[in-house]
Amino acid sequence: MILGPAARDARDLFAATIGGEPSGLWSAPGRVNLIGEHTDYNDGFVLPFAIDRRTYAAATRSAERRIRVASTLEAETVEVRLDELDLVFPHRREAVPEWARYPLGVAWALLRERHGELPGVDLAIASDVPVGAGLSSSAAIECAVASALDELWELGHDRVALARAGRLAENEAVGAPTGIMDQLAAMLGRADAAVFLDCRSLESEVVDLGFREQGLDMLVIDTGVTHAHATGGYRERRAACERGAAVMGVTALRDLSLDDLARAAELFDDVTFRRVRHVVTENQRVLDAVDALRAHGAGAIGDLLLASHASMRDDFEISIPELDTAVETAVAAGAIGARMTGGGFGGAAIALVPSESAKDVTDAVTDAFAASGFSAPRCFTVTPSDGARRDG
Repeated sequence: MILGPAARDARDLFAATIGGEPSGLWSAPGRVNLIGEHTDYNDGFVLPFAIDRRTYAAATRSAERRIRVASTLEAETVEVRLDELDLVFPHRREAVPEWARYPLGVAWALLRERHGELPGVDLAIASDVPVGAGLSSSAAIECAVASALDELWELGHDRVALARAGRLAENEAVGAPTGIMDQLAAMLGRADAAVFLDCRSLESEVVDLGFREQGLDMLVIDTGVTHAHATGGYRERRAACERGAAVMGVTALRDLSLDDLARAAELFDDVTFRRVRHVVTENQRVLDAVDALRAHGAGAIGDLLLASHASMRDDFEISIPELDTAVETAVAAGAIGARMTGGGFGGAAIALVPSESAKDVTDAVTDAFAASGFSAPRCFTVTPSDGARRDG
């Protein structure tokens, strides 16, 4: 296996901050959510795929009973004693720098139901997953660290259990009310395939994408506008969905169908209705996308991607002008379909493009951003890739 710069950076950081060689190197990918946005915490359906950008955790056991973590993103090294993790998370999480809450929160989540003494662990983290771009850099950290700790502590958890630990860390240790899609995508990803996830049962199916066979590329357009799920906009959308489910008398919006929308329109104010409508229609779009991929391949999902973006822009109101410009320009320049991806309020858009058009789409989007006075976007293609693994 040929390891890239981020893997070498993790090893170099380990040597510089902790000393010596790590006993292992673990990694987990970022993800692109092909379709299915804000459906995961509504017990719905999602269709993400893991990408060929990864977070690496170089790690080893320590004789001292504490977790020590360093990251190339920050100059400081942070450590917390194992027996003090329960004192820090979740109620005193502000005592830990935000970046460190992700790896330390995973350790806390894995230790919650573990009895008996375990060794300390030293961790050094590096990544080439863009932060704040909607590509789930946080879940990549969580799942790389969870994989390392599971092996070093000999816990024997399966991949779904490690994904659950990552979500618990994000919800409680970080304070971001996200669902489990990102962690499951990072754990279960497969090369050249998407993962069709039922976020209620956590059942998953591999759905072949076949981008290369159809001469298609997935272009990521990173607007450079960062977002944070721990802040208000995301939380408010989730609260609206919970209110909607309660008024409709269902456990979650997953339990509603398109036929229920007429009754919902009579019960809700305009804003809450549109929030509900997005989730209900987005769930159906995921199911339609899976059917289209299986029957006709990736070239058949363009209209679904565009409808998803319109719903997020108009009903869920989580897009921004940069994302709208990216989507509209990409399609005008030859993309089969495009949509914003991730939680919204910034981040990235994706565009499914014929391989020979990738440069033309990139140039058109770059020019459109300049004409609109936006900062230059960062455009790159991603390849559906494998999930979390040990690399060395």
